[in-house]
Amino acid sequence: MTTTPLTLADWRAAYAAGAQATDLLAPLLARLHGQAAADDPAWIHRCAPDFIAAQLAQLAQLSERDRAMLPLYGVPFAVKDNIDVAGLPTTAACPAFAHVAAHSATVVQRLMAAGAVLVGKTNLDQFATGLVGTRSPYGEVPNSFDSQYVSGGSSSGSASVVARGWVAFALGTDTAGSGRVPAGLNNLVGLKPTPGRVPMAGVLPACRTLDVVSVLALTVADAAQVMAVIEGAEDEPDFQSWPLQPPWLGRTGAALRVGVPSAPGCDAALGYDQAFEEAVAQLRAWGLAPQPIDMSPLFEVARLLYDGPWVAERYAVVQALFDHQPEALDATVQRVIARASEFDAASAFRARYLLEDLRRQLAPLWQQIDVLMVPTTPTCPTRAAVAAEPVLRNSELGRFTNFVNLLGQAALALPSGASASGLPFGVTFIAPGGSDAALVDLGLRWEAARAQPLGCRLRPATPADRALQAGPAAAATLALAVVGAHLAGMPLHGQLVERGCRLRSATSTAAQYRLYALPGTSPPKPGLARVLVGETGQAIELEVYDMPIAALGSFLALIPPPLGLGSVQLVDGTWVKGFICEGAGLAGATDISAIGGWRAYLASQR
Repeated sequence: MTTTPLTLADWRAAYAAGAQATDLLAPLLARLHGQAAADDPAWIHRCAPDFIAAQLAQLAQLSERDRAMLPLYGVPFAVKDNIDVAGLPTTAACPAFAHVAAHSATVVQRLMAAGAVLVGKTNLDQFATGLVGTRSPYGEVPNSFDSQYVSGGSSSGSASVVARGWVAFALGTDTAGSGRVPAGLNNLVGLKPTPGRVPMAGVLPACRTLDVVSVLALTVADAAQVMAVIEGAEDEPDFQSWPLQPPWLGRTGAALRVGVPSAPGCDAALGYDQAFEEAVAQLRAWGLAPQPIDMSPLFEVARLLYDGPWVAERYAVVQALFDHQPEALDATVQRVIARASEFDAASAFRARYLLEDLRRQLAPLWQQIDVLMVPTTPTCPTRAAVAAEPVLRNSELGRFTNFVNLLGQAALALPSGASASGLPFGVTFIAPGGSDAALVDLGLRWEAARAQPLGCRLRPATPADRALQAGPAAAATLALAVVGAHLAGMPLHGQLVERGCRLRSATSTAAQYRLYALPGTSPPKPGLARVLVGETGQAIELEVYDMPIAALGSFLALIPPPLGLGSVQLVDGTWVKGFICEGAGLAGATDISAIGGWRAYLASQR
C-alpha cells in the first residue's frame, strides 16, 4: 500500500498536517524526470522543473489563510495535449501541427487559480479521433492493468497517469466517449459534463459543436470537486445549452427508474457479460427494478457521428494540414477525416433534421426512466486486434457512448468491478442534460456499494476518499412545507410529483400554530395559521419538500384562496416556505389542532 498522496483527501490531509508542497511533490518530480517517465507513452510533455517551480513559488507567496481557501492547493494534475497551456507546446499528437500556446485554456487557468500544479501533458489518439489510445506517433498507451490491451482513448494518457497514481486527476476531452471509455478500461471515474457546462476556450476541438472537457479521477468526490472548479462557460457562446436540473434523480415517493440495455452484447470471452449482470444485480440489491430498453433509436443517433456530416467538423480543424501535408496524419485518422468529402451543406441540414426527429422520438424514454445505466464499453480489444482492424475495433468501443453528446446528455463513468479476465469493468449512468449534480449524487452511492480499489490496484478506497467537498451546480430549489392535500398519498400530491420535488423530511411545525378544516373545499383542505402572542398553539405534522424554483410559478398558479404560500417555522426553529391560510378564510372552519395533523384528522373521520 502506497503512502504517496493519491486522492484529494490524501493531499488535504498531508497539508493539514503541516507538509510543504515542495516536499510532497519532490518524489513525483524525480519520477517525472527519470528514465521510466521518459519512455512512458502516456506523456507527451513533462513540465520542466523551472515551470513547476514557478507554480510552487506563486503558491508559497500566499498566506496560510489564503492557501486554506484553495480547494486544489498543491495537488498535481495533467491535461490532454489538445488543451492549451501558456508557454507549452500543443501537439494534439501530431508533431507537424505542434505550436506553443500563447494563453492557457480557461479550464487550466481555473485549476491553477484553485491551487493545482500542472506537471505535464498527456498522449491521445491524434486530434482526439479515436477511442483506442493507439493512434499516436508518440506511442500506444497500454492498458494500465494488462499491456496487451488498449487503454481506451482518445484521452488515453490522462487515464493512464491517473490510474497509476502519477497525478490526482487529469483533464481529457469527450466527443464520442473519449473521457468515458478510458475511464472504464482503467478503473477510473470519468465525469463527462453536459455539453456547454465547461468553457472550451483554448481547447482544440474535434467536433466543436459537441466537445466537452472531461475529468478523469480516482473517486467521484475528486471528479466532482474538479468539475466545481472548472464549470461555467462564461467566455464564449455555447453551441448547446441545457437548463440545470435538480441535484437528484427520480420522483418523490417513487423508486428510481433505471433503464438498462435489453441486449447489452458484452464480451463473454472477457467476462464482461457476467460483470454487467453483476452491475444490474446491484440495482436489484437496492430494491430497484431495472427496465430493459430498446437501444435502437440511440444507436441510430450514434451513427450520425461518424457516418454523418459531423465528421466534417474534424476536417475543419485540420484542413490546412490535411490538404497540404496529409502524410503528417496517422493513417487511420486520415481515413476517418477523409469521409468529410462525402458530405455537402444539404446533407448537413438533412442530418440535423434527422437528429431533431430522433430527439423527439426519444423524449418518451425519459418519461419511463430517470437514468440509463449502460456498460461503459462492451469489450476491451488487444492492441494487436486494433492494429488488424482499427476502425471496427474502435466502433465497438463506442457502442454505448457515441450518442450522448449529440443528445446533449450528461454522463458519469464508474468502476463496477473486475471481470473474469482480470480487466476492470465499468458502467456509465446517463441522464438528461443539466443532471450533472444528480449523477454525482448517484455515483457516490454506487461507489460506496461497489467498493473498488483505487485506479490500478493503488490501494483500497476509504470513507475520506468518498467524502464530497463540492460538486457541479444544480438547479436552485426551495424548501416547501405542506400540511394537507399535498401530503404523500393525498389527492394533490401529484402536483409535487409533476414538478420533480423531493421529500426532505417528515416533521412538524413549531408549537405556535393551529390547524383548521376549511369548509366547502374540494378536495378537502386544511388551513394553517400562526397564533398571536399569548395564544395557545401546538406543533402540527407536515412534510417538507425541495421544489425546483423554476417550477414554483406554475405551482403558485394552482393554489386557490384562502390559501397561499408564506413562511412556516419548523419544530427545530428553522423557517421554510409553506402553506398558510388568510384569517378571513378561517370563518366557519373547524379547529382540528388537537388531533395533530391533517392525515390524523382524516383517519378520525373515517
